Amino acid sequence: MRSKYIVLLRTLLKSSSLWHVRKYSKDKKKRAKSVGGFIGLAMLYLMVFAYSFFGCWGFAAMEMTDVIPMMCALTISMIAFIFTFIKTNGYLLNFKEYDMLMALPFTPKDVAACKFGYMYLKTLPWYLCVSLPMMVAYGIFAGAGFLVYPVWLILAFFVPVIPMLAASFLGFVIAKASSGFKKKNIVQTLLTVIIVLVALFSRYIIEAIIRHNQVENVVEQARNAMTQAGRIYLPAGWFANAVIAAGKLQLRWISNSLLLVGGTVLLFEVVFLFVGKNYRQINSALKSHAAKSNYKVSGMKKRSVLNAIAFKEWRRLTASTTYFVNGAMGEILAAILGVAVLIVGLDRVIAIVTQNAPIPQGILNPAIPLILYFCIGMMATTACSPSLEGKNYWIVQSLPITKKTLYQGKMLFQMYLAVPFMVFGIICMGISAHVGILELVLYLVLGVVLCAFSTTWGCVCGIKYMRLDWDNEVEVIKQGTAVMIYLFPNMFVTMGLVVLVVWLGTVVNPTIVVLALIAIAVILSALCYNRVMRFAKK
Repeated sequence: MRSKYIVLLRTLLKSSSLWHVRKYSKDKKKRAKSVGGFIGLAMLYLMVFAYSFFGCWGFAAMEMTDVIPMMCALTISMIAFIFTFIKTNGYLLNFKEYDMLMALPFTPKDVAACKFGYMYLKTLPWYLCVSLPMMVAYGIFAGAGFLVYPVWLILAFFVPVIPMLAASFLGFVIAKASSGFKKKNIVQTLLTVIIVLVALFSRYIIEAIIRHNQVENVVEQARNAMTQAGRIYLPAGWFANAVIAAGKLQLRWISNSLLLVGGTVLLFEVVFLFVGKNYRQINSALKSHAAKSNYKVSGMKKRSVLNAIAFKEWRRLTASTTYFVNGAMGEILAAILGVAVLIVGLDRVIAIVTQNAPIPQGILNPAIPLILYFCIGMMATTACSPSLEGKNYWIVQSLPITKKTLYQGKMLFQMYLAVPFMVFGIICMGISAHVGILELVLYLVLGVVLCAFSTTWGCVCGIKYMRLDWDNEVEVIKQGTAVMIYLFPNMFVTMGLVVLVVWLGTVVNPTIVVLALIAIAVILSALCYNRVMRFAKK
């Protein structure tokens, strides 16, 4: 007889499976989009696979093959922690189908555990795209024996579980702590953003500590860092020790494997023992809303239709932790970068990011708007806001506004969100780099035009690949086809443009390069805007 846990987990997977849509849907457009989704995911998996393999190739070239297992465990753990922490509010807490699932004959612990298993299986391909190429590279460059491969494969399935449990538990603690506040969504979002920022900048904090210890040799520095990380984060050490011992046919691979597997199972039970006791309470608190008993209707502010739509988008952004972290994190990073550059200096920040690469002073100045755009352009709210209307889309359609006005309001909000941070970052970096007034003005114009391109391109993707039948907003915000198509071409083109601008700056006048970029961005923005208006007429 099939276990009830497997039944629930299988149902959750089928509800969002592209293969399920491809197999059973009678809508040709949905089936075509599912095929496109498979192709897009395959390309992304291939890129991650190649990046992981060639990264290990670099370690082998520096005679650091022995640190590859530790690097694999740490990389997967960091990715698992950040991905899970961002998705906790949406997958495990405050999800749309909560009432339906809790009405089924399952305990709160069962529901929470199955939701966790669902999240694990959905992200498992990403972890394997990191682990498998590293395993192949380690086997080739270290001349590992046959036993390494089954040990690595089996333990690779357990490596991401402990950081996912830690992220889930931290998310539950934050949700429980914030549920007592009147503005619970704002408190929860603020705490989540702080944790994500700490996780993102932990690499540079660790490197600063290593430099403080004055370890001069780069190889020795990296090896010591890996060793120290394994001592601090025990699961990574258990994985690395088990793989290395298996390669040397030492029996201690058994004890390290048992420690990793046993520790994972024990921590899973402990975490969901706590979660099961507080699951209903936390979700009920997150879904409740405070209201004053002496509430009085006051004067209402008058806004234009476009500003009213933009304000509605702002309320939607601040009401969802998942949406805010993904939609506004780039702007926050741009502000942090601007302040850091203003305090520390542009040259020092570039040296930290590029690992002290010999870059001449001033050569990166024309790329300042593109560097900030790499943060701000990571995500445009217009890429997912059309889909976030969900099953309430009929309400929007019944309003006395045209689709043109609706899309213009959504794009206006994205500009309200992105432009101030872009301007602030450019001014900070321009002051630190001591650029002239003319150059600063041109950088500001380029930055605003890039924000316009991000907004309109995101809206094209959001409308073209609109999905209204989602059950969980995470499926639209983080895993939606529109977001994927917007993000990756945009990200890689931006990286290429940074390199191109720096190179052209050494050949022709940098001002001419910036003017050319402004012209190109204006043309692309106009084309995307016209495309949105054509969508609005359909």
